[in-house]
Amino acid sequence: MTDLRVLSPDDWKLWRRLRLAALAEAPYAFGSRLEDWQGEGDREERWRDRLSIPGSRNLIAMVDDEPVGMASGIPGPEFDAAELISMWVAPVGRGLGVGDRLMRGVEEWAVETGARSLRLTVAPGNSRAIALYRRNGFEATGELGDVLADGRREIVMAKRIQAR
Repeated sequence: MTDLRVLSPDDWKLWRRLRLAALAEAPYAFGSRLEDWQGEGDREERWRDRLSIPGSRNLIAMVDDEPVGMASGIPGPEFDAAELISMWVAPVGRGLGVGDRLMRGVEEWAVETGARSLRLTVAPGNSRAIALYRRNGFEATGELGDVLADGRREIVMAKRIQAR
């Protein structure tokens, strides 16, 4: 069974551990690079700030009391939109429904905030992530996302949700 834990800035060490593991294991999946969060970039203040984005929710997925995944929801640029960011599931957690549970957790948060849409970006070629997002009701919008280090553009996906 997958349990979700909501993090606070005081949980920065746990978030740091998973985020660095994610950037090392799946560098192709993120706009951030591992080296950007190491050395001078590896500061407690920076990790706390990342978990202190106003209006955000940061989740860790736990299986058998071990952290195996992470995702965050942040307010979007429009008042009725939210964004799913920093999604990752460790190899040991894949195939166990962890990704689906994290996505539901972020969607539940988005509904609570009054959002009517949930958006995300994904690297082209990240077929496992794209399949997960499609399975959870996301569709490509046709918009161009940020330019990745290799020159490709992120795929923007979105899902309509029911605000309370």
